[in-house]
Amino acid sequence: MERRNFMRTLAAGTAGSAMTGLMGASGNAAAAAPASAAAGSDRAYLLGLLQKMSDPVLGPMSQGQLHKKFALELSPTWDGRDTAVAYLECYGRLIAGIAPWLALPADATPEGRYRQRMQQMALQSYVHSVDPASPDCLLWKGPGQILVDSAYYTNALMRAPKTLWEPLDSTTKQRIIAAIKGLRRIEPPYINWMLFAAMNEAWLMSIGEEYDPMRMNVAIRKINEWYVGDGWIKDGEAFHFDYYNSYVMYPMLVEILDVLAKFKGPFWNGKPEELQAQAVKRMQRYSEHLERFIGTDGSYPPIGRSLTYRTAAFQPLALLAWRKQLPPSLPEGQVRAALHAAHKAIWTEPSNFTKDGYLTIGFVGHQPELGDWYSNNGSMYIASATLLPLGLPESDSYWTAPAQDWTQKKAFAGKKFPKDYHVSF
Repeated sequence: MERRNFMRTLAAGTAGSAMTGLMGASGNAAAAAPASAAAGSDRAYLLGLLQKMSDPVLGPMSQGQLHKKFALELSPTWDGRDTAVAYLECYGRLIAGIAPWLALPADATPEGRYRQRMQQMALQSYVHSVDPASPDCLLWKGPGQILVDSAYYTNALMRAPKTLWEPLDSTTKQRIIAAIKGLRRIEPPYINWMLFAAMNEAWLMSIGEEYDPMRMNVAIRKINEWYVGDGWIKDGEAFHFDYYNSYVMYPMLVEILDVLAKFKGPFWNGKPEELQAQAVKRMQRYSEHLERFIGTDGSYPPIGRSLTYRTAAFQPLALLAWRKQLPPSLPEGQVRAALHAAHKAIWTEPSNFTKDGYLTIGFVGHQPELGDWYSNNGSMYIASATLLPLGLPESDSYWTAPAQDWTQKKAFAGKKFPKDYHVSF
């Protein structure tokens, strides 16, 4: 009864009206942003991108129809695993990126009203995700990939607990907890996957549930052992020149340590608060490199694995901006301008999306040949990670600070710009 009432309450005014008035007459998710921000502003542009990514996913999933409407695209080198993992990838990765924005309060502005409806749809989607009677119940038993995307799913709950976790009914909460604990059957390999197991335990710790400290602490120790210097971390025993420090290493390490420090979790012969401060400092240094990668036209090096994750390459910059932890070397107006240029360099190409509004496999546009053996179009929703600054209100200095030229723009215009040196921390 409790769940039925919860769903009825959320459904009121949602299914038929969530998109009304926020998109063009055609109902196309590519229409203008539901923004109170000034037209043409950096924030309005990012809100438009959030809407374009989110509406085709949350709208159907909140009604139990994502599996029906989301046509899968698999990499040409797909390894044959259960394709149902794609739906968990799609929802988990998207919700992690938009959680900070969902956590902002609803208000009377067009953006605020839109956000309130999206909050409701996100909650309904969480209900469907673990309801065995729902067509959109996600895959919780099967290939190891489930562990990966469960971590984005719980990361969203950590980023917006009062919006995405606390309002859920008790049945849904218990189903989610059981699903996450059930993934302990998956042993993560000694690579970035260790952080996915650790993230789930950190989330359990954050809600007062029984957790496994070993799955957190061993991951933290291994990541720190793999630190090679100057802000870079290896992925296991081998160094990869790619963006996995952005996709996984730093964001998850820092947010896991946030929880461990806040709740004073056990960590033998170490202080979580000191490790957390160290991780942030190293992420700041890594982010200085990321900012210098952004060319005068917003382009950046197409390097390494999972290149099709597009602008998720800049998640550390976005995360530091949202956390108000950008280092002095990276002023807010400079970072905002650089990220805006990178977003436009990638997202201007229409074939990033299908005719139905879903992300395609590619870097700039639809380039399926760039897919890795684990890539599907659900995987692409990690690109929402650069939407994190939308968790800052329109009045925040990140949005109001004057735009500044970023490093390459200064350098190639013959302007003064700071030299760059190795750090020892």
